[in-house]
Amino acid sequence: MNQEELNYNFEKIRQHIEALEKYIKESPMHHPEWVAALEVLTASIKNLEFFKEEMQADLQVFKVIEQELLQQYETIIAERKVYHDLFKFAPNAYLVTNAEGIILELNYTAAALLNVLPSLLIGKSLINFVSQDEHSYFLAKLKELLNVQSVQELEVTICPRGGQAFDALLLVKPGRETSGTLGALHISLHDITKYKRLPVSQQMPSSIAPVARPNGLDGLQVLFVDDEADTRELIAAVLMQHGVEVTTVATVAEALQELERSRPDVIISDIRMPDEDGYDLIRKIKALEAEKGWQIPAAALTAYLAEDRAKAINAGFQSHLHKLAAPTELIAMIAQLAGRE
Repeated sequence: MNQEELNYNFEKIRQHIEALEKYIKESPMHHPEWVAALEVLTASIKNLEFFKEEMQADLQVFKVIEQELLQQYETIIAERKVYHDLFKFAPNAYLVTNAEGIILELNYTAAALLNVLPSLLIGKSLINFVSQDEHSYFLAKLKELLNVQSVQELEVTICPRGGQAFDALLLVKPGRETSGTLGALHISLHDITKYKRLPVSQQMPSSIAPVARPNGLDGLQVLFVDDEADTRELIAAVLMQHGVEVTTVATVAEALQELERSRPDVIISDIRMPDEDGYDLIRKIKALEAEKGWQIPAAALTAYLAEDRAKAINAGFQSHLHKLAAPTELIAMIAQLAGRE
């Protein structure tokens, strides 16, 4: 009950008592017992008014507490978002699985290593990306590591979808799921193929070996246009692993605004987007190039197998690639467009 309802109810009670008092006093047949009962009722009303004041004070205290709790909740949510973003955009690959290897959460770098959109990996088993002859070993180790408190190392062969298999080091530690319940495994995934091929004397300790990546694209500026958030995040993660500085936007209008602020080295655009599509974008880019004297190589990216490559090239794109292509193909295409082969 809020304060307005409380005041309203007390006022109604008061009105009823006053009406009863008036009736008793004006009644020709009133008795002393009635008067005494009325006095008791009047005293009770005074007590109720005292309780009302106490309740109003308590309501004020509750409001202050509610406000403080709300502020604390908002702070927690803001802090959680910061840590969630740090996890999602971390340069190393991180996953959270259950004891059976079912992926509960992962960041964009992990999705890029596995070459699958993040949203498609949730609920899928990590064992799908482990070499077939290591399945039994992998599952047995996951269940074993669930009961170990310290960080443990696990080496397996990872086979990304449509990509080259690589030697992987998994740093595994038991922990909690997002819901807070125990039974999850926190996994840091590293490609150590480069270090496995070195002579033993030159190999770094596996626990500190960094993730290797080519340096030929360091500092390259890429503008990526796609209306799907998952695709933007995955492509950005793939490119950032290779030193590319990526700006992602969701619409043609946002892309043109970005081009007013800076000139990228390469533009990549989805073809099929709502409102204005990739063909609208390339026409406007060509007009902007004529106005500013620019020449920015652009590539078309599509999720449709039937998309006409010739149509994209004739529209003004220098290259064309399917979204299911391996990351190495995407990197090779960008390197070629930027003249960094």
